[in-house]
Amino acid sequence: MITCYVKYQIDPDKIEAFESYAKRWIPLVERFGGTHHGYFLPHESDNDLAVTLFSFPSLSTYETYRKESMEDEECIAAYELAKNTKCIIRYDRQFLRPILK
Repeated sequence: MITCYVKYQIDPDKIEAFESYAKRWIPLVERFGGTHHGYFLPHESDNDLAVTLFSFPSLSTYETYRKESMEDEECIAAYELAKNTKCIIRYDRQFLRPILK
């Protein structure tokens, strides 16, 4: 299993747009075979920080998701939402290996 950790710098004045973006991605990741662990927004922390975690069975299934999402209409619409609203200033993606029971 591989878990993708994404740290976002968001525009604090556009949190509603980011929430809309996030709510679109949760079912999309799951439709492509991933497990979404949710998005986490600022609360008693930096007002421009958001993170998400989602897992795929392997790096190769993640790579398939990335490739296929570039051609999926709903995924493209989610990308366009972020682009058009400019709710995301930047993001960093890291891959982690979970330790489970």
